[in-house]
Amino acid sequence: MRARQAAHRPAPSGTPLGTNAASVGARTFLLASLIAAAWLAVSLWLAIPWAGELAGLIGALPAWLVIAGIALAPGFMNAFQTASLLLRPPGRYVEPHAYPPVTVLVAAYNEAAGIAATLRSLEAQRYPGEVEIIVIDDGSRDDTARIVREGHAAVRLLAQGRNTGKAAALNRGLAEARHALLVTVDADCWLHADALRLLVREYLNGQPQTAAVAGAVFAQTGPANWVTRLQVWDYFLGIAATKRTQAAYGGTLVAQGAFSLYRTAILREIGGWPDCVGEDIVVTWAILRRGFFVGYAEDAVCFTRVPESIGTLVRQRARWARGMIEAFRHHPGILLRRRLTTCLVSWNLLFPWLDFTFTFGFIPGLVFACFGQFWLVGPVTLALLPSAAFMGAVMYRTSARVFASQALRIERDLPALLAYTIAYGLINHPASLRGYLAELFGVRKTWGTK
Repeated sequence: MRARQAAHRPAPSGTPLGTNAASVGARTFLLASLIAAAWLAVSLWLAIPWAGELAGLIGALPAWLVIAGIALAPGFMNAFQTASLLLRPPGRYVEPHAYPPVTVLVAAYNEAAGIAATLRSLEAQRYPGEVEIIVIDDGSRDDTARIVREGHAAVRLLAQGRNTGKAAALNRGLAEARHALLVTVDADCWLHADALRLLVREYLNGQPQTAAVAGAVFAQTGPANWVTRLQVWDYFLGIAATKRTQAAYGGTLVAQGAFSLYRTAILREIGGWPDCVGEDIVVTWAILRRGFFVGYAEDAVCFTRVPESIGTLVRQRARWARGMIEAFRHHPGILLRRRLTTCLVSWNLLFPWLDFTFTFGFIPGLVFACFGQFWLVGPVTLALLPSAAFMGAVMYRTSARVFASQALRIERDLPALLAYTIAYGLINHPASLRGYLAELFGVRKTWGTK
């Protein structure tokens, strides 16, 4: 009983909260919005000649829709995110007197190649409390179960008789979990030795309404090829910065299955993970829709294996985009809640349009630009380059501080950073569009790559 009370105990009065626990507030949100609006006003002024030229070819309304999709809206979002990161106060934490027991769930399907390393990183955690580790083998056809059974005596193995899907495997573990706090870890992840402690510390320092906390997931660096090298920068800059921004206003929109903490009771109350491609985003939105906060522990570092080929990467990003559509279908009422997070959720409604205009506007525009025709790639897209560079510098500084605090080395791969800045959208936007179409046409759902 004492552990349960500790897990739900709010921070004492006067305790400084971590900045990721919705402690930034509406004033910062408003200031960041004003800065972004000022950037948008300048961009609109620059875009008027461009829009006039393009309107002569395709009409005024299509021209402005294309320009807004490939330049104006992304510029506004970049400016808001950069301002939010610069304006948020530094994190301040109180070290808890005691840490509550936690249950860690690892759902695995044909993970013989990496699950031993994952479990070793869990067993090596410097966590000052009880840790229950449960592996749910979801009908693997390789040696996953044998590796767990023979090499990790302290790990509890639950074997599914057949492959039932990741959500069903996690729900089996949820039903067996003994503790009030539950952490999910993917079977191909490696946790820094203090990751679990820092994840729980963020929760204990958070607002009383905090019901989940996402960990800081980064890409493993080897084996390295151009595909994995690009993703190192995507996780280090883009994904981490997005979560920091969202958490600053009380609502990380995805407590990713790779490494996140949840209140066990709340997971059971909402029925656990739904059977869908984006089970982690859908369950996160179920938590947000009930008025809870979802935080982000930026120093609770986890490394995940990333796709090693273009095809696998495209399928992964398509699944992520499909998961967003699933979340809207499961929780349309989330847009009706009066809170700062609702604004950030509503931005997701723009993403299909942005991905469409990038795929069928910006990419062809690059080809035309190579032949001296600047109909689709104009002056405002060039104006995005310095803003993107400034935003990248802000994001780099923030993640670099996190790595330094954990004595981790940053890969200074400048050619990959340049390729990520210039070319990563050429993969990501068409892949996301593919995911939207897959959900629209009801393509069969499988475990697949995360």
